[in-house]
Amino acid sequence: MIQRTLTEKLIMLGNKFPIVTLTGPRQSGKSTLLRSVLPHYKYVSMEDPDNQLIALDDPRGFLKTYSDKTIIDEVQRVPDLFSYLQTHVDNENKEGMYYLAGSQNFLLMQSISQSLAGRTAILKLLPFSHEELRQAGLVSSTSDEEIFYGGYPRIYDKGIHPSDFYSNYIQTYVEKDLRLLKNIDNLSKFIRFIKLCAGRIGQLLNLSSLANEAGVAVSTVQSWLSVLEASYILYLLKPDHNNYAKRLIKSPKLYFYDTGLACSLLEIEESTQVSTHFLRGGLFENMVINEFIKASLHTGQTPRLTFWRDSTGNEVDLLVSLKGKQKAYEIKSGATFSTDDFKGIKVWSKLSGAHPEDCHVIYNGDRGFATSFGGVIPWSDLFFQ
Repeated sequence: MIQRTLTEKLIMLGNKFPIVTLTGPRQSGKSTLLRSVLPHYKYVSMEDPDNQLIALDDPRGFLKTYSDKTIIDEVQRVPDLFSYLQTHVDNENKEGMYYLAGSQNFLLMQSISQSLAGRTAILKLLPFSHEELRQAGLVSSTSDEEIFYGGYPRIYDKGIHPSDFYSNYIQTYVEKDLRLLKNIDNLSKFIRFIKLCAGRIGQLLNLSSLANEAGVAVSTVQSWLSVLEASYILYLLKPDHNNYAKRLIKSPKLYFYDTGLACSLLEIEESTQVSTHFLRGGLFENMVINEFIKASLHTGQTPRLTFWRDSTGNEVDLLVSLKGKQKAYEIKSGATFSTDDFKGIKVWSKLSGAHPEDCHVIYNGDRGFATSFGGVIPWSDLFFQ
């Protein structure tokens, strides 16, 4: 099994809270991680109709059977169980009683906020990070391959070709998750909408344009985006709010949690197609930003990521806030560095007062070095320097 960065935090929080909740995309490795690091725990999945029926019809009997040291998987399927869990863990007053796992963030968090607030630590597990793959000796030799393969564990564990995995993943998502989250009448129109979103990776979100192309109302687009965010398909990167200059862009930018899934939606069937694809720059940018998100979530932290862009076109692809300080990253998919790559960062740093050590360009080359404007970092060295 590939070692997951989140393991240490997962165990530590189990010694502090009665319940630890692990959420993330379907098939990101949640069950495998929990069962491997907690072999002495019982395991029960709410995907099993019999288990689900018992938990719903006789929650007290269910908790009597699984009174302690239990992993409850896909727990969002039994929302009524949460109130009984609350009473049970309050009466027992012990740590590490339950680990809950679920792939539907909206339904899960809704139940937690109603019943388990203050009683559970919450962690998120995304597909494999670049660093996790590197430590396992599975890292791709090129960025195009890494973009195409994505990070879902089954691709690496079972040797499944990405085009086979992701087409089935999308079908599973539609059949299982959408029925839980939203009553979407026209599934083919919804799939078309997801593909339209993939075609806008790294671009400013334009709700009206999406609505027109998808043939639905703007309110429907907003609803569908919330569904896709809640099920870890895509996310919106917000613009920075620091008012360094007037007339800042206020629209978020759209990215996918996994570039392999995005490639499938874009009908990319081999890694060799990535290099000539019109969205290669956006996909490369997406891959790099995903690594920052994973670096935060897999250590139990909340990502504090934004981008900066003014109305004249000056832009910084990524701002990372840490302990009250911001670091700027411009992301370039080219293999050759140019001092012009720092253009947007220089405008931002002059306004913000940032120093060169806080400014970086991440590019598709293989050599890192320092300049008077900031550091230049090859994509492959970003997370294990």
